[in-house]
Order: sequence, then C-alpha cells, then structure tokens
Amino acid sequence: MTALRSFTGHEVLASPGARSLLPATVTRVSVAGLEVRLPTGETVSPKLALAFPFTPAVGDTLLVIGQGERHYVIGVIESTGRTELRFRGDVELRAVDGTLELHGENGVTLTGPQLDIKTKHLTVLAERVTEAFGSLFTRVKSLMSVHAGASDTVVRGEWSARAERTALTSEDVISINGKEVHLG
Repeated sequence: MTALRSFTGHEVLASPGARSLLPATVTRVSVAGLEVRLPTGETVSPKLALAFPFTPAVGDTLLVIGQGERHYVIGVIESTGRTELRFRGDVELRAVDGTLELHGENGVTLTGPQLDIKTKHLTVLAERVTEAFGSLFTRVKSLMSVHAGASDTVVRGEWSARAERTALTSEDVISINGKEVHLG
C-alpha cells in the first residue's frame, strides 16, 4: 500500500488495482486522448465522463475515479481549459418566465454572418462606443433626439440634409465658410 495526500490534504492509502478517487494533473492532451498524473506518481489515460462538454488543458487538476486499468474523469477541480457547447442545426436558448443573461468577465463576443435584433425596447449603456460600417441606413419613424457635449462630423464628399422646415439656433456665433454660399 502507498500512503499519499488527497487534494483535501488528508492522507489516504492506495494499493495497485484498488478503487481510487483522486485528483490528477493533466500532463498531455492529444487527439489520441488524455494523460494525467495521479498523486501516486502513476500516469493513466482516463476517459472523460462529465455531464458537460469540456476540453482539458495541460496543468488542469481533474477528479479521477479508477480501478485497475480503467479511469474516468468525473470532475474538474481547477482548469484553464476551454468549455464549448457545440450543436448541429438550429439552436434556441430560451428563459421561460425569466431573464436570459450572458456574462463574460473578459468580454462577450457575438460572431456570425448576420445578426438580427428584434425587440420592443433596446437600451445600450457604454462608456465608449465604436462603430465601423460599409454603409449605414437608419430609419426613425417618430422622433430622433441627440444630446451631446460636442459634435464633430467629417464627410468626404457631399453632405446633404433635407427637411420640411429647418431651424439653426446658436447661443453664440454661427460660421459658414466656403468658396461660395448660395441662399434662396
């Protein structure tokens, strides 16, 4: 029998061929499979037996259960590996009678050839927004109101504004600077 410390710090006894439930450190991840080192120093190749998709990384600490030559990963103690949910075909993620929230401590990225947002109310709160478009078309059925500390618009080419009525008001100076100014 071999005495060793478990991941909880308690001393446990392990003998060859005995059932074991131990933490294991991932030493290799390849297409052929996974390799982990048990606290006994033994290296085994367990099969993933988790209830969620998980891709281990070298250095991760996994909970491995085994007997003889058979070992299975049944838990993740500490990981830097990536967890992916992959589905074929259309997928719907729905919160029935609740709110769906997505959080990413380092950000959230949406990627796809097309993104459709359909809602009755949209609120965007940000410290800074950067938008880059090939073309942008905006239609506002009722009122478009913009409140800004300052506004700077740079247009290469023609700038055109059309309205039934126009009012320009300034508390100070209005400057019009051009080679020609046409009124009327």
